[in-house]
Amino acid sequence: MDQNAGSFLAVRRLSGGGIVHHHHSHSSPAEVVGVSTAWIGKGLSCVCAQRRDSDARLSFDLSRIQEDCLQRLQKRIEVQYDSSNLEHQKALKALWRASFPGTELLGLVSDQWKEMGWQGKDPSTDFRGGGFISLENLLYFSKNFPKSFQELLCKKNGDRALWEYPFAVAGVNITFMLIQMLDLQAAKPTSLIGAVFLNLLLENDRAFDILYCITFKLMDQKWLEMHATYMDFNSVIKSTRRQLERELLLEDIQRIEDMPSYRFLAR
Repeated sequence: MDQNAGSFLAVRRLSGGGIVHHHHSHSSPAEVVGVSTAWIGKGLSCVCAQRRDSDARLSFDLSRIQEDCLQRLQKRIEVQYDSSNLEHQKALKALWRASFPGTELLGLVSDQWKEMGWQGKDPSTDFRGGGFISLENLLYFSKNFPKSFQELLCKKNGDRALWEYPFAVAGVNITFMLIQMLDLQAAKPTSLIGAVFLNLLLENDRAFDILYCITFKLMDQKWLEMHATYMDFNSVIKSTRRQLERELLLEDIQRIEDMPSYRFLAR
């Protein structure tokens, strides 16, 4: 995973409904936020906890089924977007159809992609930070929560900023942030947040995709609450991450759908 990914494209909203694109660079997503070290016992065996100032690193033994579940997700994370792969091309075309039904796509390299919030004519150049799973996340969102997807894509809700976050690039950043927050490239969970999420993944193998949808919707709400503009994107992502961590540590969260912010998603 590229630690320096995160080239950002702001979108200026015009009174007539059109959009103008503007390039901007921001720092890497979301700093590490400390979480409670109280173990709430959800099926993983905590074998050690070493305190270092305010940070705690935990280590968990996994059962074979837990290992398999985590490894399946890790295999998805490892796949880079390949513009020559026909399946990847098919997924990108499917995302266009879900985003703009009835509008013909002129090509996989086209200025049309800027209307979705990609940085240029070729969306494949924006997958560096998130890989193919970031496209899968967007596609899952569009198919399973189409109402919320369209609201965010078209910036339908709230008093929007003059310079808006670009939908698609923000989505890639969210995928990257979640992978970092949950430490999903480690062989086993090294934080309480990661351990809790693994249990949710055992309950539903699409938990990461659903968490992505929750995060995107929550991020947009934070954006509106903070009256943010594109310069504030990193602050919004950090605030979103802290909210996610608080919700994941609630004791009554047994399924990904139990997260309080899940209720904001609309089909």
